[in-house]
Amino acid sequence: MFTKNFKTVLTLSLLLCLSSFTSCSDDDVIDEKQKDIVELASATSTLSTLVSAVQKAGLVDALKADGPFTVFAPTNDAFQALLDSNSSWNSLDDIPVETLKTVLMFHVLTSKVKSTDLSNVYVNTLATGPNDENLSLQVETTGGVEFNGDSKPVTVDVEARNGVVHIIDKVMLPPNVVTLALNNSGFTNLVTALTDSRHTTDFVTVLKGDGPFTVFAPTNRAFEELLATNSSWNSIGDIPIATLDAVLKYHVVNGANVQSKQLTNNQEVTMLSGDKITVDLSSGAKLKTTSNQSVVISSTDVQGANGVIHVVDSVLLPAN
Repeated sequence: MFTKNFKTVLTLSLLLCLSSFTSCSDDDVIDEKQKDIVELASATSTLSTLVSAVQKAGLVDALKADGPFTVFAPTNDAFQALLDSNSSWNSLDDIPVETLKTVLMFHVLTSKVKSTDLSNVYVNTLATGPNDENLSLQVETTGGVEFNGDSKPVTVDVEARNGVVHIIDKVMLPPNVVTLALNNSGFTNLVTALTDSRHTTDFVTVLKGDGPFTVFAPTNRAFEELLATNSSWNSIGDIPIATLDAVLKYHVVNGANVQSKQLTNNQEVTMLSGDKITVDLSSGAKLKTTSNQSVVISSTDVQGANGVIHVVDSVLLPAN
């Protein structure tokens, strides 16, 4: 087996860009630390909708437990924006309880993470997806702090008796594998390849489906190295569409959420294209392709709501 790596799927800086954060005063922190997370939220007027949502989802007792927890707490305005995004949602009562529960649990970590601990990383949340695997939340600190691609901090490091609360400006929805790729700046070439208008396969629609999927996702550098192998390929648009279609299908497993712990040495995996790859754990974690490549798996187990992503350092090429 190989060690899970929830660090960013790219080699990114650990620089913290926290200058845009605001924080409560020392006196407020000392006072609020005597309250648990639910009591703290109940005493904060801008979090009243969150409190109602926690009550509706039956999570009050869970968030009163010892923890420690980290809670990303959306404001009332954030919840209103969520309701406004769906014409059939006029209040929290219109959101199915299980949906609401999953969304709320996606805002909770089972460890205490203060703003000074943040880096470019994927962290496990309490929400679960296929095979009851914990869903991954992306934290981005390069160029400004964001959570899950577009949620920003309003107030950080509000201490509670059983953890810490960061107040955020948007309700975060559990991402599917497409959203995970879109949110990561290291996958722009992959997104370009998937959305090429020449395709007869609608990869985005397919990968937004129920799945589950296992996606081996090449980095931007991996695609650049592929382009460099052919003098007539200056961009992804220069790759013949039939070739690009076959290559992309060789990166997806349909109907299985295969995390790293499920991979074994010499295991054969059938891809969406019908071709196979072979897992090689003899020296690190690698994939052997039918074209005799040996490709390093550089990051693993970025778990989405409909599948899991593993990062590879080369584009996988089938024999034909």
